[in-house]
Amino acid sequence: MTRVAAIDCGTNSIRLLVADADPATGELVDLDRRMTIVRLGQGVDRTGRLAPEALERTFAACREYAAVIKKHGAEKIRFVATSASRDASNRDDFVRGVLDILGVEPEVITGDEEAEFSFTGATKELPGHEERLVVDIGGGSTEFVVGHREVEAARSVDIGCVRLTERHIRHDPPTPDEVAAMRADIEAALDLAEETVPIREAQTLVGLAGSVTTVAAIALGLDEYDSTRIHHSRIPYAQVESISDELLNADHEQRSAHPAMHPGRVDVIGAGALVLRAIMERIGVPEVVVSEHDILDGIAWSIA
Repeated sequence: MTRVAAIDCGTNSIRLLVADADPATGELVDLDRRMTIVRLGQGVDRTGRLAPEALERTFAACREYAAVIKKHGAEKIRFVATSASRDASNRDDFVRGVLDILGVEPEVITGDEEAEFSFTGATKELPGHEERLVVDIGGGSTEFVVGHREVEAARSVDIGCVRLTERHIRHDPPTPDEVAAMRADIEAALDLAEETVPIREAQTLVGLAGSVTTVAAIALGLDEYDSTRIHHSRIPYAQVESISDELLNADHEQRSAHPAMHPGRVDVIGAGALVLRAIMERIGVPEVVVSEHDILDGIAWSIA
């Protein structure tokens, strides 16, 4: 067993996994798994820069994570940064801050690398060998990965719940025109993804990240967020469609009333649910298999 610490810093959240990994058996035993909403990508789509307050929120989370890593005595640390920090002109400020706090340099990975980590994390423990489409709906981008046990094709496109919300939504709830504008962006991104990834050929759709798990929590009627019930749940398209409509027609207070809703997702969950719905409509699958294991687990395996 190797004790590893994996950090995934995305557009909306930063997450930590400390685990014992055994490559020989394929076993990954969680010691600590946590998530903090920091909205690092605040305004990046508009300004091209990471906002000072977003950087400070992220550094505060890093200081908390450094203490957790020290407590568990992780032997290896890997910090991966995704969409927001890829797009920012001042990402050197971000890199220096993380290095000072954690002693490791954040790796600003490509969309293709992000896709590979997501696929590994999501599928390593799934039985069977059918063709799978893994979809990771993030804050700034969405990754599409097709494969059996290994990645066969992957594409990252710039649609995510934060990016779409900041780009199009000015009202609460959003107007029909705002929803239509988001939908147009999503359909154009799906066209791009289909240029390189045969998304309609997969027998199984596996959905990752907070937008998908939150939709699953609502579909399951959970009184509080319960990752054990969400993990590997199967949510039919009809429920995704209904929940998407509900969220896009609800205001902030109504969305907040869902007991499993994280406060940091309330403003962006409508866009995230719409991305999931549009993907399911495009490929025609009857359900989505929801995974709590994703890019974070893939990063952990990469350093085990």
